[in-house]
Amino acid sequence: MKEVKSPKRPLIYYYGIVLLALLIFNLIVAPMLSSSQIVEVDYGTFMSMIENQEIDSVEITDTQIYFTDTDTDNTTVYTTGLMQDATLTERLYEAGATFTSEIEETTSPVLTILLSVVLPLVIFVALGQYMSKKLTEQMGKNSMSFGMGKSNAKVYVESTAGIRFDDVAGEEEAKESLAEIVDYLHNPDKYTQVGASMPKGLLLVGPPGTGKTMLAKAVAGEANVPFFSISGSEFVEMFVGMGASKVRDLFKQAKEKAPCIVFIDEIDAIGKKRDSQLGGNDEREQTLNQLLTEMDGFEGNNGVIILAATNRPESLDPALTRPGRFDRRVPVELPDLQGREAILKVHAKKIKAADDVDYHTIARMASGASGAELANIVNEAALRAVRNNRTVVTQADLEESIEVVIAGYQKKNAVLSDQEKKVVAYHEIGHALVAALQTHSAPVQKITIIPRTSGALGYTMQVEQGDKYLLTKQELENKIATYTGGRAAEELVFGEITTGASNDIEQATKLARAMITRYGMSEDFDMVALETVNNQYLGGDTSLACSADTQNEIDRKVIDLVRTQHRKALDILSQHREKLDELSLYLYEKETITGEEFMEILNREA
Repeated sequence: MKEVKSPKRPLIYYYGIVLLALLIFNLIVAPMLSSSQIVEVDYGTFMSMIENQEIDSVEITDTQIYFTDTDTDNTTVYTTGLMQDATLTERLYEAGATFTSEIEETTSPVLTILLSVVLPLVIFVALGQYMSKKLTEQMGKNSMSFGMGKSNAKVYVESTAGIRFDDVAGEEEAKESLAEIVDYLHNPDKYTQVGASMPKGLLLVGPPGTGKTMLAKAVAGEANVPFFSISGSEFVEMFVGMGASKVRDLFKQAKEKAPCIVFIDEIDAIGKKRDSQLGGNDEREQTLNQLLTEMDGFEGNNGVIILAATNRPESLDPALTRPGRFDRRVPVELPDLQGREAILKVHAKKIKAADDVDYHTIARMASGASGAELANIVNEAALRAVRNNRTVVTQADLEESIEVVIAGYQKKNAVLSDQEKKVVAYHEIGHALVAALQTHSAPVQKITIIPRTSGALGYTMQVEQGDKYLLTKQELENKIATYTGGRAAEELVFGEITTGASNDIEQATKLARAMITRYGMSEDFDMVALETVNNQYLGGDTSLACSADTQNEIDRKVIDLVRTQHRKALDILSQHREKLDELSLYLYEKETITGEEFMEILNREA
């Protein structure tokens, strides 16, 4: 049987025992050992003993008088209060009293030392021990569970959720690259016979929600080898050197279990470019340096394959992304039409969907959606079916869930006045009519004037028949004209303009500026890039790279381009004023119409 050791007592416990022993000795034992006895008398007795010459020795303090008599051999010490007596010294001298005999101290020297030296020392040491313990707990709270400088990577032999490559759809190229890694781990001889070696690292890059982490989980499920998973932020510590220590420990564990896979999620947390600016995070740079050394240093990491994911590849240090460390970059982009349809079918396996659901149509309506957004669309459709007390998800549920993701839920309590409702109807029909009467424009799928929680009072949905990877200059100009169609309808019909076109103005301006600064669609600037895109996977923020004079010229050309398309929209609506009124009145009454209804009225002869 294993011996059970008693818990170690804290140091302050022993300090308490010593202090208690000293107090007992001073208060009980010391007085018992003392042979002297102190007797308190009044000042009159003291004067009488002086007159009778019974005083042997005297000691006078600031407040007390201590004296002995001539009959007790100094075993009894008398004490009395000090009085203002100017002749006391002369009378003591005449009585034959001596002032040289040493009188026993009233306060024990042991107690004096205890209170003045030992007790403050004990309190100081005990307080120091307590503060040191608390500081240690505060600084190393997270690391105490696994040891200071130890990696807390999670180790999976296989995916806990049972995810395989079949469960990940829409990213066939990424799956092909990762499947090659899995095959190498299972059949290394097939590659070594040719002299091929597997990449040391694969970097998964793409927008948020495209399935980078899910692909890594699928690799864990397929490879059936030890799989270490850790986030880049877990390497970042307050103390310099702790992150580097975690990297060393992670690779030490990985080499012991090789062949294996190490997955570092959000690697940009530690892999950002190094610079010479003062005040930088030395801890992050030391962590990065250690990671660079472990991936491709003097010591090899044979059998250890690194997977990393990020949506900010442009911010990574060049030394990290070079061949030999991350040999292969695997783009995980937004899925195309075929990929969206496959993703919808994968997630539809988790719900009860009607047999007549057309996933191809849903995929077309969800253009530009990521895998995470498509999963959310399917889940929203299932929730809508439950709210309507149905056990099967229908096509209408999926179409409505797309609108929920795009524009939010319908606002039940939003009541527009008749005038506002009429303005919104003309505004949305203005968009749809300009789009329909232009060539190379996407067909109108749905028009509604029901307010949404996103703040939209209505919207017009256009759906392309397929994915388009190239847009011509005319198609972009038509898009700008469509954006301005709502405001143009308000001007034409009411002679007033409202705030409802704010988002249209923003989108039209953004597209016009991109045509001039990035797409080279201006005759004056030709094929000169005047704007660069930053963080292409995180919003695509842009920054101008030109002089102030050029910026002014760009602003003028953007205004001219939008103004030209605005006038074109006004001309289109003016030429088809009767259809504008007819469609707007129909939408005003119905509140929501389909693309088929819209085109039927538009093509109907007057």
